[in-house]
Amino acid sequence: MKDILRLSDLTIGYGKTTNRRVVMQGIKAALHPGRLTCLIGDNGVGKSTLLRTISAFQPKLGGEIMLGEREIDSFTRQELARLIGVVLTERPQVQNLTVFQMAAMGRSPYTGFFGRLSDGDRRIVGESLRMVGIEHLAGRMAGTLSDGERQKMMTAKALAQQTSVVLLDEPTAFLDYGSKVETLQMLRSLCHDNGKTILLSTHDLELALQIADDLWVMTHERLITGPTAALAADGTLSRFIDKRGIRFDPTTMTIRVVAE
Repeated sequence: MKDILRLSDLTIGYGKTTNRRVVMQGIKAALHPGRLTCLIGDNGVGKSTLLRTISAFQPKLGGEIMLGEREIDSFTRQELARLIGVVLTERPQVQNLTVFQMAAMGRSPYTGFFGRLSDGDRRIVGESLRMVGIEHLAGRMAGTLSDGERQKMMTAKALAQQTSVVLLDEPTAFLDYGSKVETLQMLRSLCHDNGKTILLSTHDLELALQIADDLWVMTHERLITGPTAALAADGTLSRFIDKRGIRFDPTTMTIRVVAE
């Protein structure tokens, strides 16, 4: 399977030559077309730093990030906006915009300086809202949405960019359990039914185990990647999950609490 995005000997962190702080180095990983990949790891391990580096929101400290056949640093910001959609954890300040207007901001890489939407742009925005199941909310003020609806709106904005790759940082944060399940199922459907390639970070480990096609398991030492079932079979997930009183069952792909 051909990679759509590939990391080779990547170093991530902060700063330049002086006062440089390395979070992780030697990272090797790939994203494959039409698959949902979940990035999991403990708090503070560097998941958000990795996502921000892949999306070129912050510079890499070394190595390569290949998007197709080109190094990511060779793209202009506008070119990247047509190739990678990004949804961050922060709640947007969108009190005075409708859901349609907010999603339409995803067309900005195509609409030019004045941002006027053509009929074609409007059709794309409407289709993006339909794909995430909130077309009926198009006229609602964004500030009145629930957390789950707001997350779908931001995903629709990324879809309106018509990128092949979508990166999401903690898309299930702030959501109740039912909304978490619905959101991850929606994202998997976008991969399998619409050909999107999605990488998301999450702390909802048990849901990721059930829904993700592939996992990126981030520890303080390294990033381990592979199909979810393969990482369960080779013991990677047990080594990552098993702690005092907690056990991973690779046969059922569930986590259980055990008496010590």
